[in-house]
Amino acid sequence: MSVDSEKMKALVAFKEKLEKRLGELDIETKEVTMTLDTVNSILLEKGFKRGDIKEVAQVPKDFAVPEQKTMAGQEKVPIAQEQESESVIPLKGLNEEPLAIIYVEKDELHVLPDESKSFNVKTPPFSNFLVERILARMQEKDSELVRLGHLTPDKMFAYNIICEGDLIREIMFKNVDQERLRELKSSIRWTFEKMYEKMKS
Repeated sequence: MSVDSEKMKALVAFKEKLEKRLGELDIETKEVTMTLDTVNSILLEKGFKRGDIKEVAQVPKDFAVPEQKTMAGQEKVPIAQEQESESVIPLKGLNEEPLAIIYVEKDELHVLPDESKSFNVKTPPFSNFLVERILARMQEKDSELVRLGHLTPDKMFAYNIICEGDLIREIMFKNVDQERLRELKSSIRWTFEKMYEKMKS
């Protein structure tokens, strides 16, 4: 094969690679745009003005995120550092039904249930699955790490469920790394979806 033919083959392969990447970026742009529209609509419903939204979103230049250590002594990457472009995560059911949004702030999560639905703290499987199995297990694991001296008490996983009567208004999580973020997203989505099914029946 001639040198020109080799160059043409390489250029064709590079062209296909660029086209594939362009398609991926197009999908990513659409997803980010949809997420941004959702967040803007929620904020505007709460009475925020667009200027207020920009002011709240500003992060100080000297902002520093505390590091966490695993049992092996490796650093855990804080979620805000690894996921700056996804500070708000919408949670939807199988039929694209809005369930909640997760707001990521530093190493904290704020889960805000969809206000059009009345998620009751007594509705299964909230307590018996999410709280007792998922959240309690995460706390127990960190408690053991503290006991062994591999984690300081101020870096322990913690959560707080804020209710108005029996209605869940917010769930706050502290000291959440990337791995736990993935597990919490999946568990909370599944829990709220099952709760919503029970509410409709």
